[in-house]
Amino acid sequence: MAESYEKLIEDSIEIDAPPAKVWSLVSDVPRMAKWSPQVVRSTVKGGEVRLGATFANLNRQGFKRWPTKGKVVRFNPPSDTETGQFAFRINENKTVWAFELEPTATGTRLTERRETPEGVSGLSMILTKLVLGGQAKFTDELRAGIRQTLERVKAEAEA
Repeated sequence: MAESYEKLIEDSIEIDAPPAKVWSLVSDVPRMAKWSPQVVRSTVKGGEVRLGATFANLNRQGFKRWPTKGKVVRFNPPSDTETGQFAFRINENKTVWAFELEPTATGTRLTERRETPEGVSGLSMILTKLVLGGQAKFTDELRAGIRQTLERVKAEAEA
């Protein structure tokens, strides 16, 4: 029987910092390795993060490493009254990683999501099963990684 995956994984955190400051952190793709426990390194082609920008990642799980390529698919900076969105699609597995920044009375509510609008690629499903411990284990790691990323962004934004 084929393993299934969670179509949406998400978590949120309240940050005592203005949306513009939080945006400057989450939209800085090369700095993602500072927050995400899965990302080793990200390099943006041309250096500028904008809608349509492409980048290369090196990811990790323990001693295992694998490359991925991404493309920025949402790039809507927030204002003090309007929600902003930053998202990128990973070519290899078709998932979309998204950050939503919602202004609040005390700062920003930051939500991170792993979305699967086109499903997850068959190759990714096979590799997750054979190399990354299976969907349930990997999903638990992704969920913990989202929480860790949110907490690290919060710590930096509030510093």
